[in-house]
Amino acid sequence: MEKLLLTLALLISAVSFGQTAEEYFNSGYDKAEAKDFYGAISDYNKAIEIDPNYALAYYNRGNSKYDLKDFYGAIADYNKAIELNPNLALAYYNRGVSKGELKDFNGAIADYNKAIELDPNNALAYLNRGVSKGELKDFNGAISDFTKAIELNPIYAKAYANRGLLKHNLKDFNGAISDFNKAIELDPKDADTYYNRGNSKRSLKDYYGAISDFTKAIELNPNFAIAYGNRGNSKNNLKDFNGAISDYNKAIELNPNAAMAYKNRAISKYYTNDLTGACEDARKSGSLGNPFPKMIEAACN
Repeated sequence: MEKLLLTLALLISAVSFGQTAEEYFNSGYDKAEAKDFYGAISDYNKAIEIDPNYALAYYNRGNSKYDLKDFYGAIADYNKAIELNPNLALAYYNRGVSKGELKDFNGAIADYNKAIELDPNNALAYLNRGVSKGELKDFNGAISDFTKAIELNPIYAKAYANRGLLKHNLKDFNGAISDFNKAIELDPKDADTYYNRGNSKRSLKDYYGAISDFTKAIELNPNFAIAYGNRGNSKNNLKDFNGAISDYNKAIELNPNAAMAYKNRAISKYYTNDLTGACEDARKSGSLGNPFPKMIEAACN
């Protein structure tokens, strides 16, 4: 999920504390910008020591803790920032992001609700609330939020991509492809969107189109193991079993625990009359928790 940061200019204009607290605060901001999050936290600590009511220092310290993946610590700081300034919309938003990282999706939604109440034009809050709703399987509610994010920001590629993914989950594959098309138009370097569009095309039995998209995803991310696996599946659908085996080989090279890649490679080997290889792959798939392919189970026993 995306986390919002207040800019230095906005923070400075919003406060009127003593010079020393401001100096520590501004130094903390500069260190955070330079990715020195421990140094930033140290400076924010000093600013807070000088002025315990410095809401924005708590807020920015929370941001640095978030960047260090100390999500509980970040939430504690956002809590304090909200206690001192109940109208600090971004504190609710970033607390929601932190709760999302901890899989507290209901808590995240509650915070996004408050952030939206305080700032109804925050497209990111709608986007991330949609993500949390999606995690809770409220796909229609999530789509509604992604649609609102797009309304507020019509060039928001991630909102189109996320809406497309949920349309796919609801089996609206054509609608999903339409959204993926728009996302790719806005951000042609996002490998995940090509991959997801490939899955929607494959669901519509457009195997050549799916292969094209998986190939593009791999071009953008050569370590995209599951893209190799799904391209192999599409080649299997076209009875290009040797091509499928080549893709499964790469998927397994990148992820040696890819149970489905072993299972599907077993099936491809079976159709190329490599029964020994098929049985080896089927057994490996089984050892990784995937059921033995029924079509070759008898031949391997």
